[in-house]
Amino acid sequence: MTEKVIGVIGGSGLYEMEGLSSIKEVSVETPFGDPSDKFITGVLDGVDMVFLPRHGRGHRVLPSEINYRANIYGMKKLGVDHIISVSAVGSMKEEIEPGHIVVVDQFFDRTKARASTFFGDGIVGHVEFGDPVCGALSSALYDAGLSAGATMHKGGTYVCIEGPQFSTRAESLVYRSWGVSVIGMTNIPEAKLAREAEICYGVLALSTDYDCWHEEEESVTVEMILETISKNVSTSKAIIKEAVGRISSPRGCGCVNAMQYAVVTDKSTIPRKTRDAVDLLLGKYL
Repeated sequence: MTEKVIGVIGGSGLYEMEGLSSIKEVSVETPFGDPSDKFITGVLDGVDMVFLPRHGRGHRVLPSEINYRANIYGMKKLGVDHIISVSAVGSMKEEIEPGHIVVVDQFFDRTKARASTFFGDGIVGHVEFGDPVCGALSSALYDAGLSAGATMHKGGTYVCIEGPQFSTRAESLVYRSWGVSVIGMTNIPEAKLAREAEICYGVLALSTDYDCWHEEEESVTVEMILETISKNVSTSKAIIKEAVGRISSPRGCGCVNAMQYAVVTDKSTIPRKTRDAVDLLLGKYL
């Protein structure tokens, strides 16, 4: 492995990148079940890369059905220390036009049916999440986007809904009144679990539509999203290629030791099965 390992979670085609070599498929077992699909590993400009199609190849898994814990655990097991999340989103602001990219820095969680922590089953912990993305990684992604010629927006709030239905017009207008920038269905609990795994996490949110709040635009449809996504795939690849050399190693951010003071359970009372399940994540603190 190289000194840094960069993971990419997104669409199925992202690992088909020019310059990616030594490509392999890797199956990873986790204590939390099966990940969305096999991981694709490779080397890009001398840096080890790990790709995972979030919904499985062929887009088979609903946002609520994604095994986020297995996905993040698998990334950790493969040595990943930075995750670039590539996500299709709806724009909640006029200035974020379809085709633009937002490097979000905040989340508002509206999900209600997802396992969102590695804690539980006899171990309690609370990790800081005030700043839910890695600032250093996000800056690298923003700068890479500008170099790749993309229209970028630095910062913004991503409201994550359960789905799979799109918002009602009333919901969309309420979210707009909250001042959020984009809306999606997948980055939570992904970001929470990445923090618990002490992996730097950054987001390329690809605007595909104006949700349904924009009275002068058509309401969002799957066809509309897929058309814009296909145009954004090549842009995403260009940004990832630009970002690889900009991502710092060794890491100097707080993500590295995010779990140092998180565990509040008396360590002697943690069940052996639970301890074994989280050893990869918390072993150095237990």
